[in-house]
Amino acid sequence: MVDLVNGILLNFFRKLSIYLPNFFGGLLILLIGLVLASILKRILISIFSFFKLELLLQKTKLMNNVEVALWEEVFAEILKWTVVILFLIPTLEVWQLSRATLVLNQFLFYLPNVIVAVIIGFVGLLTANLVSDLVRHSIHSLGSTFAQTLSVFAKATIVFFTILIVMNQLGVAQDLVRILFTGIVAMISLAGGLAFGLGGKEMATELLKELRRKLK
Repeated sequence: MVDLVNGILLNFFRKLSIYLPNFFGGLLILLIGLVLASILKRILISIFSFFKLELLLQKTKLMNNVEVALWEEVFAEILKWTVVILFLIPTLEVWQLSRATLVLNQFLFYLPNVIVAVIIGFVGLLTANLVSDLVRHSIHSLGSTFAQTLSVFAKATIVFFTILIVMNQLGVAQDLVRILFTGIVAMISLAGGLAFGLGGKEMATELLKELRRKLK
């Protein structure tokens, strides 16, 4: 019995002594990745601060300070975790966790979709703010309340379609997004056709009469 226990303990410590160098080697790789990722994140935030992106967007009134800070943090975090994953893969290889490495490789291949989706969301929000501002100023003469309502509606519409595009880019319920997008476009087209057909019928009649008179 004692010999059996001694044999098990000796086998355990022998395997542990073989595995410990791999463990500490992988841990060193991971620590280097974490430090490098934090440094790159700070560098990216410093670049944003150097180019005064926050002040530029604030002056153009395309984004407020909170939104700019949020997007800067999102881009910085994406860069950070991309570097962490890049270093985590060889770490898991050293630790002989090949199945976990396969999962991380798949996520790494999916990461470009996340980056593109974030860029689309950023551009969509900029466009929504720009269109909202243009609508509010262009029809301000019709009344401040009406202009504000229409500008909010325009911004909400662009944000909604941006969310649909982002979801499609991320591969989230793509069929549902396509059906919803098609239904909304059809609804808007039908509503526009009915509005023009019913509300603009007299104007269309006058235009046709004027055109016929000129042709004669």
